[in-house]
Amino acid sequence: MDILLDGKTLANEMTEIQKQKVEELRKKNIIPRLAAIIVGDDPASEQYVRMKTKRCKKLGIESDTYHLDKKTFEQDLIDLILRLNADKSVSGILTQLPLPRQICEESVIESISPLKDVDCFHPFNVGRLSIGNPVFAPATPAGVIRLLERYGCELSGKNAVVIGRSNIVGKPVSTLLLQKNCTVTTCHSRTVDLPSITRTADILVVAVGKAKMVKADWVKPGAWVVDVGTNTCEDGTLCGDVDFDEVKDIVHAISPYPGGVGPMTITMLMENTIKAAEIQSK
Repeated sequence: MDILLDGKTLANEMTEIQKQKVEELRKKNIIPRLAAIIVGDDPASEQYVRMKTKRCKKLGIESDTYHLDKKTFEQDLIDLILRLNADKSVSGILTQLPLPRQICEESVIESISPLKDVDCFHPFNVGRLSIGNPVFAPATPAGVIRLLERYGCELSGKNAVVIGRSNIVGKPVSTLLLQKNCTVTTCHSRTVDLPSITRTADILVVAVGKAKMVKADWVKPGAWVVDVGTNTCEDGTLCGDVDFDEVKDIVHAISPYPGGVGPMTITMLMENTIKAAEIQSK
């Protein structure tokens, strides 16, 4: 390993720039505000929203958190979102997923105003992203690209392989890599002989949710590897989708877990919230 893709360091650099942007907006009486909605009491969602709230405070972004009971009806959640859509003081809205069974995620996502959809889940924003003219870019995929570029990865012309096809990470990161002129292969659970494909990758992005799935013989020597996974290992510790200890001595660059993509997700969400405030002010 020649390069550690240190997301924590990059996030700190970007946070200082974002703080200055927010200060400049406040001088113009433009105050970014993020509204987060949690339905139920999922510990991971609670922790993630706390981290977002802490970052907002650091940047000078106003934030509100709405905790709804896990038995909340779908229409009650949508009514709250519609009120936030109409509230001119709110720049961005996000609803923590997954939602309880009685609530249709698709209906909830589509009820959020595209101009306040800082997660970039709304079909309008997904469509804009797919044609290369995005309003926002999804936080984690955008963080992956920013991380690669920050540490000097020349994306154009490279062979990129993405393991995972989720709407949240796999599909949009494939789209963003394609827009950077990579030749992109998207793999998934039905892919035949997956290691033979990953070994062709100049850039390998792994977002599948299987602990330490990617081993040394899965990667091309000198590749750039970005691990988006979050898993619990057999011993109870947290780990990524890539076996870091096995892979690190083969590749040119690799993101660690923790401290790789994770810090970038919240940082890019803040970027979208600031951008949303600027757009709505016009």
